[in-house]
Amino acid sequence: MSNVAGTPGWLQEAVRSEFFIKTGLVIYGATILFGEILTTGAFGLIQALAVVLVVWFFCFWVSRRLGVDDEFAAMLSTSVSICGVSAAIASCGAIQGDRRKLSYVTSLVLVVAAPMMVAMPWIAKTAGIPDVVAGAWLGGTLDTTGSVVAAGELISETAAKAGTVVKFSQNILIGLAAFLLALWWTVKAPAEKTPNDPHPRPTAWVIWERFPKFVLGFLAASLLFSFAVPDTRTRQLEPVIKSYRTLWFAMAFACIGLETRFMDLIKLEGGRPACAFLIAQLFNVIWTLLLAYLLFGGVLWPAPSFH
Repeated sequence: MSNVAGTPGWLQEAVRSEFFIKTGLVIYGATILFGEILTTGAFGLIQALAVVLVVWFFCFWVSRRLGVDDEFAAMLSTSVSICGVSAAIASCGAIQGDRRKLSYVTSLVLVVAAPMMVAMPWIAKTAGIPDVVAGAWLGGTLDTTGSVVAAGELISETAAKAGTVVKFSQNILIGLAAFLLALWWTVKAPAEKTPNDPHPRPTAWVIWERFPKFVLGFLAASLLFSFAVPDTRTRQLEPVIKSYRTLWFAMAFACIGLETRFMDLIKLEGGRPACAFLIAQLFNVIWTLLLAYLLFGGVLWPAPSFH
């Protein structure tokens, strides 16, 4: 609609991408349970931290080398290193980013994820990669928990379980990443410059004003369902929570579509963001496979069991 006839004026009032996105992310926090991660040991958390830190800075470095601006580079880096669309949305909110750039990043994530979800299990089977290692590899590179489970099932139940643990470990870092990005962006561009103070310093109020409040909701929901709600009740509510999360994200993506014009995206920085994303994703695939072998392949310590 937005690219053919244009989004009509009477519909514009309903196009609230940011509101739907932030609501969906708060609900998403209710499915990130600390207990599920801790019961599997530190393997997933160690891999998640190593992947997120190294891949984020590599992607940001590549983006800047290709001439991509900091705002775009931050969204690309967060999406490729943590968990794709959700992380890109959180990073965009944290730095008050351009919605056109967010649409571009989400499109990249979805286009690249589809062939990876089919190709990676085939590669794992063909190369004889152990199921636990393959699952950890999938969990660290594919961008959503659903795609990790689907790809893992193409290998084995063990691969699916290992992949889910690693993906949950990465997902829990969304709130922390958004918080750190908000602080960095506030320090980078603290306030409007004035003739009397061309280099203003950020104040606590400026940091609070720019801090994405939905992160607090995300963490509160995660803590509530991790420690205050009984496990049996959480299991009963999980399908309902996921359905509401899907509903809010679906409305958000519909609104992003109504705001997106493909010609604007094609012209956006001459395709350099796409090149940066693809290079970073290739690096992510190789780096995560190496980590998966070291942490889950019995190289450094006995391989964990997910049976």
